[in-house]
Amino acid sequence: MRMSKEEYRQLYEGLSPPSPSWRNVPAAFLVGGAICAVAQFFKSFYTSRGFAENDVSTLVSMTMVFIGVALTAVGLFDKLARFAGAGTLVPITGFANSVAAPALEFKTEGVILGTCVKMFTIAGPVLVFGITASVIYGLFLVLMQSL
Repeated sequence: MRMSKEEYRQLYEGLSPPSPSWRNVPAAFLVGGAICAVAQFFKSFYTSRGFAENDVSTLVSMTMVFIGVALTAVGLFDKLARFAGAGTLVPITGFANSVAAPALEFKTEGVILGTCVKMFTIAGPVLVFGITASVIYGLFLVLMQSL
């Protein structure tokens, strides 16, 4: 079936409701900022306990991943994501949710074929393209330094 651009636009507009940006943008900003503020709190907390800077970064990442997985496990992360949209995607908690949610959803299919296979269905492409981009960037840097 061939459609003109105008027919496609009309079909698209009819099927997708308009996004209320006046609400979505502030919600994403506030929730994303709150997640980052929580991470900053843990950074200050671990620093005040005398941990080295490298250890603090690792501990904050581990803590935020744990919080993301815990919120996913009790069903709160999805509610927060529905409210905040992209505000929950960017921080590390969003990555934790993208790994934990499919693992929890498919656990009834067993550990191997359910949890392990489905765990990276959402996060897998992010990892593949992230690693690929970092390799390309690394090669580019090596080439630039050799010139």
